[in-house]
Amino acid sequence: MPQSITFDGAAQTVTGSLHILEFNGRQVLVDCGMYQGSKELRARNWEKFPFDTTKLSAVVITHAHMDHIGLLPKLCREGYAGPIYATQATIDLARISLPDSGRLQEEDAYQHKKHKTRQEPILPLYTERDAYECMKQFHPVEYHAPHPLPGGANWIFYPAGHILGSAFAEIYFENGERILMSGDLGRYGTPIIKDPTTIENAEYLVIESTYGDRFHAQEDPMARLSSVLQSAWRGGRAVLVPSFAIGRTQELLYYISKLQWENQVPRVPIYIDSPMATSVTSVYGRCSDELDDEMLQAVSSHLDPFAPEGLRFVRDREASKALNSTKGPLMIIAGSGMANGGRIVHHLIHRLSDPNTIVLFSGYQGEGTLGRRIQEGAEKVRIFGQEIENRAEVQTLGSLSAHADQGEIMRWLKGFKNPPKKTFIVHGEPPAQAALKERIETDLGWQVEVPARGDHFAL
Repeated sequence: MPQSITFDGAAQTVTGSLHILEFNGRQVLVDCGMYQGSKELRARNWEKFPFDTTKLSAVVITHAHMDHIGLLPKLCREGYAGPIYATQATIDLARISLPDSGRLQEEDAYQHKKHKTRQEPILPLYTERDAYECMKQFHPVEYHAPHPLPGGANWIFYPAGHILGSAFAEIYFENGERILMSGDLGRYGTPIIKDPTTIENAEYLVIESTYGDRFHAQEDPMARLSSVLQSAWRGGRAVLVPSFAIGRTQELLYYISKLQWENQVPRVPIYIDSPMATSVTSVYGRCSDELDDEMLQAVSSHLDPFAPEGLRFVRDREASKALNSTKGPLMIIAGSGMANGGRIVHHLIHRLSDPNTIVLFSGYQGEGTLGRRIQEGAEKVRIFGQEIENRAEVQTLGSLSAHADQGEIMRWLKGFKNPPKKTFIVHGEPPAQAALKERIETDLGWQVEVPARGDHFAL
């Protein structure tokens, strides 16, 4: 029976990664992510899976961001009982992020009931308990080690340089051909983790395209952070940072620590208002084998790169609420990174209308998210049924993305010694995908497809 791939998620959109491989009568899922962004996209999370969950043979996970793992508890609750393979760091992060996701969904469902909103289903997609049950099916897999899959295939994980534990999955079929599932491609020369692995050959390639039509700002992130912290100090201002708990929060802490080591910034109180980010930061401290040379050097010098002076972790919900009446200067780093849920939303309700507030975006803001509307300068935004004026100063740290930009994607692709038979572009908005497709075809001469949702290809 010929092998094939079906693209159900992250097809002509950025989130919801979910790809179905079929070979020898078996089905293997690569990633099982949650849709984030507009109401129309989020509604897809409630749809039935396009396959029989009880007959799925295995799940391979590339990394622990919610748009790649966020529907796993739903998958397991709806009948999948097989293995979920991931790197150990990904499992450690998922053990934190999936229960946190379930808990937040229960809290958000309560808020929607409380405020009588009807924009999405009131019941949570899954619960904290569902997430803990799902974690029992995870199995750790090391980098660079071949591992068997049901149906006669096998695969190898390689470091992807995106976040801690992120991996490319190089899957070999029985006929010797392989498909490389890139997950998300990391960047070169960024702090904390190692650069993405160079791959030289693959018959088929699935590549992300989040920033396929643009180049990251060449700004110095430390200079921008220094400017923001100086402004907060001088004006007694509050800085709100919607931030992904995995990766981005730790990068921000690293840069602030480095600024303090070099005595370039005042000691503004910094609050990590995210139980999840607090736990994730401790995982980074345990995974020395994933860290790059710069980080290892800091650790060997007995410097804690994730603990700048004035840092406070906020776990308790009442302590989080108390921050809303705390006067500046202060910086609050809280999830979610696109401001579409979590504690940052409540801080925005209380502070967005104050012109003495700075909202500092540190990552990609998906189409239809609250973060995108604020970033684009909407005069008013609706949050939990309330209309809130947007009078804050809005800034963006464009150089902190964990995703490769167009130039970095092309740099990585040029590492291939032979062109794939076919390259599939996923995980991007249509303009980004179209631009990357044209660039690959023009510069490399490769055959490229941009699959729509549900598209099926023989391999």
